[in-house]
Amino acid sequence: MGIKSVYKKYFQKSKVFLYPLLGIKRGTSVIPSETYLAWNDSVSPNDMKLVCLYHPREDVEYKKFEKNILLKHNRLHDCIMVDKSNRIFVFDFSDLEYDWQLFLDGKYSMISTKVKGDIMSFFNPHTGNYVYMKSYLYPEKYFEDYANCLNVDVKMIESVGELCSQT
Repeated sequence: MGIKSVYKKYFQKSKVFLYPLLGIKRGTSVIPSETYLAWNDSVSPNDMKLVCLYHPREDVEYKKFEKNILLKHNRLHDCIMVDKSNRIFVFDFSDLEYDWQLFLDGKYSMISTKVKGDIMSFFNPHTGNYVYMKSYLYPEKYFEDYANCLNVDVKMIESVGELCSQT
């Protein structure tokens, strides 16, 4: 399946490139409402931490997920109750320093092969999101599609190299 149009809506890069690296299966009803690379003065992007904001619920599914998945996660660095409606879980990615820096620099196509595979395995291969993610991680296969969508010469797309903006 090729790219028929450029994805124009804003999306959180941390949610689509980094959250999948937590290995949490897609399809659960417990997902972070937001993900961040910084939080107040306590976390900055260079700390290599992914901050996930959750809204705690009282149901069994949430409590079980928090206890067995979030609080036992091997990347968990910190858990902070912001208020009764907001809890942040901070995950450490310092073991992926090289890939983290590429992510910060917007060099998604240069991320290591293993990390790319981990990201792609999160997405359902039968969806448009999968194709877009694949185009961001493996852009050379999609240069012509994007050139057609943007009505520009393919050499221009090749010279840029990345198909997803850094911001």
